Amino acid sequence: MVLSVRVPARVGSLRLVRRLVGAAASACGCASQGVRDTVLAVDEACQNVILHAYGEDASGDMLIEIRCDARRLQIDLVDFAPPVDTTRIRPRPLEDLRPGGLGTHFINECMDASEFRTPPRGAGNRLWMAKTIR
Repeated sequence: MVLSVRVPARVGSLRLVRRLVGAAASACGCASQGVRDTVLAVDEACQNVILHAYGEDASGDMLIEIRCDARRLQIDLVDFAPPVDTTRIRPRPLEDLRPGGLGTHFINECMDASEFRTPPRGAGNRLWMAKTIR
């Protein structure tokens, strides 16, 4: 494992998350565009956790774990909020121009794969993402 960090699910944690994820992606051999894509995707996913999973509850945490091998970077983002209905999570049409709501679109564009997986015991939600190392 390259990174395992548990941070408060607050906007104030995002700067640290971006720095740590960027360093981990770079250490795994991602080129600069891959690092930027990974940082953007994880940042968007964390913002979704903060805004939608926890909502008004400012006491929760997020766990970010990054693993890599020679070909692929894998990220798990786990929260401890109540489970969300993942069938309702989808990007809105890009023609619908208004602020916000594009996080899942950015995640899908930046990463090679993403899916909700069964969270570990005691957790609420788990998003797995993968990026090919180029």
